[in-house]
Amino acid sequence: MQKRVIITVVGKDTVGIIARICTYLSEHQINILDISQTIVQEFFDMIMIVDTARCDRAFSELADDLEKVGKEVGVDVRCQSEEIFDMMHRI
Repeated sequence: MQKRVIITVVGKDTVGIIARICTYLSEHQINILDISQTIVQEFFDMIMIVDTARCDRAFSELADDLEKVGKEVGVDVRCQSEEIFDMMHRI
């Protein structure tokens, strides 16, 4: 059964952002289900939907780790569980 998480990455564009995020995901058995990225002028924006069913980290550890990875490359990384995301965006 999938456990989907939405990851957003925003910041100034630089070399290696996607590589660093994807390397972390791969190291922790997190599968990328969908990914979209845009660069507008010098700003980088990416949203990923990932499956954490096989992840070896608790959600809070995953979120904290990715936030640290983001700081290392100069971007802001946020994680939200799909359930919370859906509840927040209900009309």
